[in-house]
Parts: sequence; C-alpha cells; structure tokens
Amino acid sequence: MDDETLKKFAYVNISTYRVRAVKALKDEDKTPSQIAQDAGIRMNHISNVLRQLKNYEVAECINEESKRNRIYRLTSAGKEIVDYLDNE
Repeated sequence: MDDETLKKFAYVNISTYRVRAVKALKDEDKTPSQIAQDAGIRMNHISNVLRQLKNYEVAECINEESKRNRIYRLTSAGKEIVDYLDNE
C-alpha cells in the first residue's frame, strides 16, 4: 500500500460508518439506499458518508448527472482498502 492509499485507509478506518460503507461496496455497485441498508447506516447519514468517501477518492459516483438513483462504486484505492480491512 503506497503512502497516499495508507492515508486514505487511516481516514476510512477512524469512522465506523465509513468502514461499513466501504465494506458494503466491496462486491457490487450500489445506490445510497442499498449501501445504507447493507451497512446498517441510517439514510440521513449516508449522503455525508458517501461525500466523504468521494472527497478522499475511495468511492466514486458513476452517474453523477442523475438526480436520483445515483450509483456508487469503489475506486482502485477503495478496493485496496477494503481488501486490507477484510484481512485485519
């Protein structure tokens, strides 16, 4: 893991919500409501969590122009982070 990815890992790892959201995105692309349900995060928190993950380039929205049913997936750094989280 390079230094930049290590910083992103540390940022994700200090928040239970961010860890849960990243793990929820591990196997497939999902909408915020699917992520919230799979991660056990209330809907009123998920948009903030996803914004944080996007700002740190851990997750990305693949249909940003859409107002509803946006779909999120992990970036390559996010995939590296979730693999590391699973091995802890």
